[in-house]
Amino acid sequence: MVLIISLILIPCAMLWGDIKEAEDADPYLSVLLDGEEIGIYPLDQDRVIKIGGGNSCEIKDGRVRMIHADCPDQICVYSASIGAEGGVIVCLPNKVILRIRNSDSSAGDGLDAVVS
Repeated sequence: MVLIISLILIPCAMLWGDIKEAEDADPYLSVLLDGEEIGIYPLDQDRVIKIGGGNSCEIKDGRVRMIHADCPDQICVYSASIGAEGGVIVCLPNKVILRIRNSDSSAGDGLDAVVS
């Protein structure tokens, strides 16, 4: 009986530790242009970022949104803002990706995404 309970509790405790570690990491915005990371920005500093020749995004109150794109469909501009919970905004015509990452994402052992 003790063995069965241990086999259940140990993985749960390990998962809980991974979740807490991912929550404690400082999130930041990673900006990719044509598949290449061109900048990283903390979410706690409000700013407007020009990307390439046709896009601009805004970090405000810990949220990121695309505020301008010169592409015809404007899907990225009308996308919901993203924040510390994670998310991605993509402008396909201009090959721009805005992605929220955690400071420990490079380790590869954190959570991949958060679903709400």
